[in-house]
Amino acid sequence: MATGGSRFLKEPFEVHEQRFEATERIMELQFAQVERRLEKIEAMILGLEKRLWMTVYGVVAVILTQAVLGLLQYAPR
Repeated sequence: MATGGSRFLKEPFEVHEQRFEATERIMELQFAQVERRLEKIEAMILGLEKRLWMTVYGVVAVILTQAVLGLLQYAPR
């Protein structure tokens, strides 16, 4: 006789455990992929933010230049 109980009682648990491990691995891969995508999005946003600030500084520089040129036109020579 077999010792350790019936194989029919143990097999469903083994299959469930394997399925659970496979699901965990898949979820780990999915989270890693999502994290990589988020890092790329953050990098793109950082680059966009730098360009936006350069545009703002450029507009401010043009406005200040126009103001200084206007003051220089009215200054005595």
